Amino acid sequence: MLEWVGYGLFGAVLGTLGGLFGIGGGLIAIPALGLLFGLDQQLAQGTALVMVVPNVLLALWRYHQRNRIDPRDALALGLAGLVCAWLGSLSAVGLDAGLMRKGFIGFLLFLALMNLARLFWRQATPTQRREHGWPALGLLGGVAGFMGGLFGVGGAVVVTPALTAVFGASQVVAQGLSLALAAPSTGITLVTYALHDHVNWPMGLAMAAGGLLSISWGVRIAYALPERALRGAFCGFLVVCAVMLALKA
Repeated sequence: MLEWVGYGLFGAVLGTLGGLFGIGGGLIAIPALGLLFGLDQQLAQGTALVMVVPNVLLALWRYHQRNRIDPRDALALGLAGLVCAWLGSLSAVGLDAGLMRKGFIGFLLFLALMNLARLFWRQATPTQRREHGWPALGLLGGVAGFMGGLFGVGGAVVVTPALTAVFGASQVVAQGLSLALAAPSTGITLVTYALHDHVNWPMGLAMAAGGLLSISWGVRIAYALPERALRGAFCGFLVVCAVMLALKA
């Protein structure tokens, strides 16, 4: 019983971080499950998705309540992300676990460096209007969906910096819209991992329960933080996740 309570508390911490950064909590859950519980890369990704899927749906609703998400933009990202996430997840289940882990470390470090560089770039004033049309959003959704399916993180970590740097969105608007991509792509990715027996359901469900109770706190904190502070925290978060995975590699 205490074991499941511990999983639930762990999920609550991840839910808060997922709400804060608009990512569902999977980025830190995956290295933590490998480092603390000894799960291999694919099993860690599949188990984390059990928590991530409901977290993403709740966080999407909370962001939408605070700052309405354009359904047409969400559809352009979501449909492309859904198809490409399925292709990415099919690729992931057949790869070597050690190779997957090293690839994920490189993926996180690339994102961290990109976000760190953006802290020192001259940024245009964020607006509620996007600077490119739906074909560009669909292309972004496809790339992010494939990466999300491959690494089990929903693609939000790719979409959020792209929406702020290229499409002119504010950090919180970008995080909310990225969740619209993550919702369908994490769902299809979870199905793929489950069909290939890469999911620990009891652990994942306990984490999901804790995450659902806490994710709204993270959303509130995200809206309370200054833009630059939120971007800096996101960058540091990515580095921590990469270091955790490197310790397991």
